[in-house]
Amino acid sequence: MARYDFRSPRLHVEAPLEDGVLVPLAAAQQHYLTHVLRLKAGSRVLVFNGRDGEWAAALEAHKRAAALRVGAKTRAQTEPADLHYLFAPLKAARLDYMVQKAVEMGASRLQPVLTRHSQIARVNVARMRANAIEAAEQCGILTLPQIDEAEPLSGVLAGHQSRRYLVFCDEDAELGDPLAALAAVPPRSPLAVLVGPEGGFADDERAALLRLPNVVRLALGPRILRADTAAVAALALVQAVIGDWRTGRG
Repeated sequence: MARYDFRSPRLHVEAPLEDGVLVPLAAAQQHYLTHVLRLKAGSRVLVFNGRDGEWAAALEAHKRAAALRVGAKTRAQTEPADLHYLFAPLKAARLDYMVQKAVEMGASRLQPVLTRHSQIARVNVARMRANAIEAAEQCGILTLPQIDEAEPLSGVLAGHQSRRYLVFCDEDAELGDPLAALAAVPPRSPLAVLVGPEGGFADDERAALLRLPNVVRLALGPRILRADTAAVAALALVQAVIGDWRTGRG
């Protein structure tokens, strides 16, 4: 049996999930199921809330409203990887892309970080959450990441936990073997990955980062990457060497 069912529509809901529960749908969800997908009463829909696993449900129509009747559990809730993604905010479309890819790559927390050379000073957390939900719905992900408001780098560093390994993606780092650098991190360690703005880090910011305990400084190859590309590259490296690509966690 396939691990995921990608043929059935999949929705994130806030309601608790258990056998027999009737889950009301938001107007946008009703429109999507009944007008975009043109589903009929009784159609199968998968639902998850980030807490109770994934369940099969059947579409029910009640006058002008629609709801989902929950049936059997299809997958148990999994424990997310302890992987924080810290990033300088991007413009809207590129931020949308980056959030979706970070969720697909298993980030459990998204933290916008304001640095000296950040081009964007504010982020729309509601829009970030909407993109995270969309990525989770499409990719069979059971847990949504924590999404935080933007915070200055100084505040992020002050709150950094010494036991959490920080993978610092630094354009000024010497080129080397990133796989070897990451392999020195103990298995199952709490992780954070930091990608800065396309203007780079200021010298004092870099110095403050390098003073932290358990910092792994990486150069992401010989080419300059855009910040959204760097997100995918860095998270892929981390997951392949010390993340859940090796441990098989879902």
